[in-house]
Amino acid sequence: MWTFEAELISWRGPAPYVFAPLSPEMSADVKEAARGLVYWGQVPVIARIGETEFDTAMWPKDGRFLLPIKVAVQRAERIDIGDTVTATIRLSGERR
Repeated sequence: MWTFEAELISWRGPAPYVFAPLSPEMSADVKEAARGLVYWGQVPVIARIGETEFDTAMWPKDGRFLLPIKVAVQRAERIDIGDTVTATIRLSGERR
């Protein structure tokens, strides 16, 4: 499990998502831990921001992973581009 803070960004990826970028160092750690789970470069995770937990898949961009944040999560947690959030992720299928 990893916890990180990130400023939410926009990217031309699938709308209406915003993204929380992981640091390059944490991204490398996740990539190593996710061996065997990665598909098409994506890493399936269960994420939590505030009180909201959700399933998603992170993908690499410019040497780091981006955590896509669904509109339902954005609304529930009242967050948007430019906000700084604390997120916790764990690999999907990983034991708690």
